[in-house]
Amino acid sequence: MSFFYNKFGDKMKIYLDLVMILNFLIDFILLLTVSVILKRNIKLTRIMFGAFIGGISVLFLFFNINSILLFLFKIIISVLMVIVTFKYINIKYTLVNLLYLYMSSIILGGFLYLLNIEFSYKHIGVIFINNGLSINFIFLLIFSPLILYIYIKQTKNLRYNYSNYYSIEIYIKGKSYKYTAYLDTGNVLIDNMTGKPVILIDKRKILFNIKEFRLIPYMGVGGSNMIKVIKIDKLIFEGREYKNILLGIMDKISLDGVDIILNRKLLEA
Repeated sequence: MSFFYNKFGDKMKIYLDLVMILNFLIDFILLLTVSVILKRNIKLTRIMFGAFIGGISVLFLFFNINSILLFLFKIIISVLMVIVTFKYINIKYTLVNLLYLYMSSIILGGFLYLLNIEFSYKHIGVIFINNGLSINFIFLLIFSPLILYIYIKQTKNLRYNYSNYYSIEIYIKGKSYKYTAYLDTGNVLIDNMTGKPVILIDKRKILFNIKEFRLIPYMGVGGSNMIKVIKIDKLIFEGREYKNILLGIMDKISLDGVDIILNRKLLEA
């Protein structure tokens, strides 16, 4: 046990065993997050060993070391953690692991700092000052996994969903209209009469006047239905020009920031 003084001049007890356990658990969660995001398929025993190295490193914070040496020491410990946990294959592999470890740490640290400032100081007040370690210990254990779980989910969304977002141009009667499109491999709608593929637009995002259209059948979630389609001059997608495309008008597209759903047939053209 050690004694420190906070910024209010109050004497605080610091229990080294709790600090080491907390640091070990946080490092374990961070390394596990990196393993899940990068799909490293690492055994939990290796993650625990890497977290143990990070956990014991907290002891050096209680020695009189200047900030530069402490910073270098933290870098070395981080490298050792990722090498012990994920092994050393090559420099690029190790740097990627290290990068995601720091990114996860920054995300977690930023959220916890915000929550700590917003709730601990304002709503706990003197209780936090006098018993800061115990409150923060529980606080970190509860929120750290939750924050990193959300981070993992959002990272997967960026990888699997937002990678299919594209900027496209549609030409109608000589005028160009720019939209954000999503390439949906499930959209294979074809006009049975002409054989033309149909891309779909959210009617709320239409920037042009519709004077002529016709109805074609399509199979939706609720069963068979009819959808309005119009002719377009051409579609510019990934630097390629597509003609003989129909534009179908939907009531709503529920994908985040998406105006148009592209057709899988474009990949086969």
